[in-house]
Amino acid sequence: MEKYLIAHDLGTSSNKATLFSTEGKLIKSHTISYDVHFFCKNHAEQNAEDWWDAVCAATRKIVEGIDPSDVLAISFSSQMQACVVVDNEGNALRPAMIWADQRAEKQAKELEDAVGAERMYELNGHRISASYSIEKLMWIRDNEPEIYEKTYKMLLAKDYIICRLTGQFVTDYSEASGTDAFDLRRLQWSKEIMTAARIDICKMPKLHASTDVIGHLTETASEALGLTTDTVVVCGGGDGPCSALGAGSIESGQMFLSFGTSAWIAGTSDRMILDKNKTLICFGHVIPGKYMPCGTMQAAGSSYSYIKNALCREEEQKAKDQGISVYDILNQLVMKSPSGARGLIFLPYMLGERSPRWNPDTSGSFLGIKMEHEKCDYIRAVLEGVAMNLDIILNAHKENTDITDLTLTGGGAKGDVLAQVLSDVLNVNLHRLDHVGEATSIAAAVIAGIGVGVFKDFTVINQFIKRESSFMPDKNTQKIYGSQKRFFEKGYQCLKEYYKLEADIVSE
Repeated sequence: MEKYLIAHDLGTSSNKATLFSTEGKLIKSHTISYDVHFFCKNHAEQNAEDWWDAVCAATRKIVEGIDPSDVLAISFSSQMQACVVVDNEGNALRPAMIWADQRAEKQAKELEDAVGAERMYELNGHRISASYSIEKLMWIRDNEPEIYEKTYKMLLAKDYIICRLTGQFVTDYSEASGTDAFDLRRLQWSKEIMTAARIDICKMPKLHASTDVIGHLTETASEALGLTTDTVVVCGGGDGPCSALGAGSIESGQMFLSFGTSAWIAGTSDRMILDKNKTLICFGHVIPGKYMPCGTMQAAGSSYSYIKNALCREEEQKAKDQGISVYDILNQLVMKSPSGARGLIFLPYMLGERSPRWNPDTSGSFLGIKMEHEKCDYIRAVLEGVAMNLDIILNAHKENTDITDLTLTGGGAKGDVLAQVLSDVLNVNLHRLDHVGEATSIAAAVIAGIGVGVFKDFTVINQFIKRESSFMPDKNTQKIYGSQKRFFEKGYQCLKEYYKLEADIVSE
């Protein structure tokens, strides 16, 4: 009788539950959306209960028609760098501060003064930044002391769900490496950082490998999900390292680009990689003994969503009337604008920026606007601006490895127009996988299967994925984009003083 694995991709805008057979076949999936609350310029929160409701409802949907006892395991790929504070019963004490929240700038500065930027990067492979979990917990301590005092543990997004499923307060090495509180070489919470942060280390969850079995579903959880208490929960990993596994990046030097709400260029390494300008960060991989050097920008697909919402109401109505995706229409508009968008430049810093700028004060901008620019140019400029930002990240990776090819994955990578823009701007061959929207789900399923002994090792990923199509850079665009990249960089440098002034005024 066929047995099954369930993967949950707990993302920023939705949770996608996917049912896989133990033979590697994708049976069915179901996605449930939830809200993100953006406010006060750089605050970003979600209701953790919305995550739980989505996980329960999506699970019940995908197990319809099968024997629940045939589901062997559940695992996760999850948005990273959240801060979910819970009491000793696992109840969330306040809304979750997610990865896009950058309010903890004062706390980041305090940590930098105590540890030092160089030492921090050396210890955990990350810069000090308001986007990380420990700085957010410091903010709660300083601004909501009554909540901090009640906090039993700080959890990450998927780990809150694991707690609801099993009663255990845990995280894995990949998620822990995105907290700014982790000793990446020793795979343990850093006492040096925790002391400097003035955070009680007892508030941090227990550490596990991604493939560790955390426990069985509780009776309450099994009823909520429509499963049995025989189903086990495997720890899983952060969406970044899971995307590496889902892209087939399991050996050193295999590089990929994941394009979704945010976007990153990353790869697999046998060693912890740090670059001279600290453009890159380095995560613990979901594969034991491996690392994932990575550069992640904040607003990739969300920049495309922004321009859709701001300028394209007419196209949205047209798409609705025709029963097609509005992005199909937007892609047609992109093709009406020449490479370089007639000189229009877009800086995609809608939510501040992580890599490559590491500047929470930034904001989005269009530069070089002229009378001849039309809607199609603005849309193309958005895609090219995201790509030019990624190009800076790519060049940082090139300090350590030669890169001529990238595997392309992520839910936003489905369109040929975007893929070609990325290939042209980055000047690399892009190879898009089939099931790009399921890459992290596939990774979570593989992790679940290894955890329960269904799969022998991570090479099984090659049974799940294959190349769907390839995109080669148009050499005729290289001169155009070379010029645009120089203007892109100059534009950011010229606006740095403006960003600082704007931030100072807002904070008054």
